[in-house]
Amino acid sequence: MKKIIALFLIGILFVSCDSDTKQKEAAVSSEQFTFAFLTDIHLQPERNATEGFRKAIEKVNELDPDFVITGGDLIMDALGVSYARADSLYNLYDEVSKEFKMPVYNTFGNHETFGVYKDSGIDTTHEEYNKKMFENRIGKRFYSFDHKGWHFIVLDAVGVKPERYYYGHIDEEQITWLKSDLQKITKETPIVITVHIPFITSMTQLTKGSLEANGEGLVITNARDVLLLLYEYNLKLVLQGHLHFLEDIYVGGKTHFITGGAVSASWWEGPRGTMEEGFVLVKVKDNQLDWDYIDYGWEVAEN
Repeated sequence: MKKIIALFLIGILFVSCDSDTKQKEAAVSSEQFTFAFLTDIHLQPERNATEGFRKAIEKVNELDPDFVITGGDLIMDALGVSYARADSLYNLYDEVSKEFKMPVYNTFGNHETFGVYKDSGIDTTHEEYNKKMFENRIGKRFYSFDHKGWHFIVLDAVGVKPERYYYGHIDEEQITWLKSDLQKITKETPIVITVHIPFITSMTQLTKGSLEANGEGLVITNARDVLLLLYEYNLKLVLQGHLHFLEDIYVGGKTHFITGGAVSASWWEGPRGTMEEGFVLVKVKDNQLDWDYIDYGWEVAEN
C-alpha cells in the first residue's frame, strides 16, 4: 500500500504518493543549477540607487547563476508620476539591467503600473496607461519557461480597481492561462512560481499582532483560488516580493514560500531593521533546493 502524506495548505489538501513520486521526480530533474531572485530594486536616479543596483549586478555576475528572476518593483515609480518621469525610469532600468551577464526574467510589480494614481495627471485613455508601459518596454506580464527539468511560472499579482488604486489579485485571464500551462507538464515536474505581491506572509502577525488581518494591498486576495489549481502538482517554491521583508514559510514539507527581502532594503535609505540590501540565491541539486540571502555590500553614502 502506498504511503499517503496529507499536506494541509491554507485550507486545501496537498496529497502526494511518497515513494513513487520521489522516483519520478528524480527522473524528471537530476541536474543542478543556481539562479538569483532580485526583488524590489526601486531603480531611480536619486539616493545612489543606480550605483547600488550596479553593485548588486556586479555581485550576481561574480556568482554566475544560470539566470536571474526579478520580483517586481523594478523602478521607483510609475504609479503617480508624469509620462516623462516614468519613461525615463523604464529607460534607466533597460540600460542598467543589460549589465547582467545571464538571462533575466522580469516580474511585474505595482510600481511598474503607469499613471494609475490620479495625481499622476495621466488619463486612462493614454496608450501606455496601467500595464501597457511594462508590456511595451519589458515584456509579458505572465509567462512560463523551463530550465533543467524545472518549470518556472511568472505571474502578475497586481490588480487595479476602477477607483485607481492597486491591490493583490491574479486576474481571470491568467487563471485561464495557468490551467492551460499546467496541462503541458507532468504532475511530478518541480514548479517555481514568482509573484510580486505575496500569496501568504507572516509579517503582519509578527509586526502588528496575532489577530491582525492582511490588507488587500499586502497579499493576493484570491491566493487560495490560485493555489487550488496547483494542489496536485509538485509546487516546490514560491518567490515573493513587495514587503521588503525576508521570510521562508515551509508548508507541509513540500512548498517554500520565500519573501525575498529587497535589493533596495529600506528604499535605498539603508537596512530595514536587521535586513541589509540583498537578494536570494537559490541552489538546486538532486531535485531539492537551498537558498542564501546575499548581502552584496552596498552602503548608504554619507553626507
